[in-house]
Amino acid sequence: MTTLPERIVCLTEEPTEVLYALGEQRRIVGISGFTVRPREARLEKPKVSAFTSAKIERILELKPDLAIGFSDIQAEIAAALVKAGVEVWIANHRSVEQIMGYVLRLGAMVGAVDRARRYVDTLQAHLDRVRAAAAKLPRRPRVYFEEWDEPAISAIRWVSELIGIAGGDDVFSQRAAASLAKDRIVADPAEIVRAAPDLVIGSWCGKKFRPERVAARPGFAAIAAVRDGELHEIKSPLILQPGPAALTDGLDALHAIIRRWAERHA
Repeated sequence: MTTLPERIVCLTEEPTEVLYALGEQRRIVGISGFTVRPREARLEKPKVSAFTSAKIERILELKPDLAIGFSDIQAEIAAALVKAGVEVWIANHRSVEQIMGYVLRLGAMVGAVDRARRYVDTLQAHLDRVRAAAAKLPRRPRVYFEEWDEPAISAIRWVSELIGIAGGDDVFSQRAAASLAKDRIVADPAEIVRAAPDLVIGSWCGKKFRPERVAARPGFAAIAAVRDGELHEIKSPLILQPGPAALTDGLDALHAIIRRWAERHA
């Protein structure tokens, strides 16, 4: 008989959102302090971690039988928990397809295979609807997406892919394939100027996007996005966590910005 995890600590936002969507929230005993989706999670569950740090002793007090995190950035947290005897799953999904696979794997881990498949079908249907709507737009804008400002860091892979689904073209799509943020640094602002984006979309990973600061960078006055006032923000919880939020509300926010631009420039 397979024993399923009954006490799960979610070190990032996306496992919390997925488990709630699958009706398995009873298994969650601790969450990330950055969690905003769903709202009830923040009200119901103790907050035990940030992204690069965690309250290890508090987590151990919760007696988890599984901790779920994301990426090499949480390696030290994972190591501390493993040394304390906690089973840890650190996922490293980076693309839209991999996000879907993550939902399926997490569903299987909690005995909710069929529900996870139905949920993935729902997410895929939403992607397909937005892609179909984007195909009808009269023009596709060139998009520069910035997830951090100092240094400037361009879009991670799933965001780059979502820009394409939403009807735009990521000006640094080749960088998006890099798994580490340091490999997506745009050190020379002139590179962004040469990329000539029609839209600049900022999501500064937990802090407010400041379009006036972007517009004031050397040479940026020559960029169409700056000249036309096309500097927009999408809040990071919607787009920078590799989970359902990015594929739903994050994608919708991208498409809304791109659609408005396309209609103005038809």
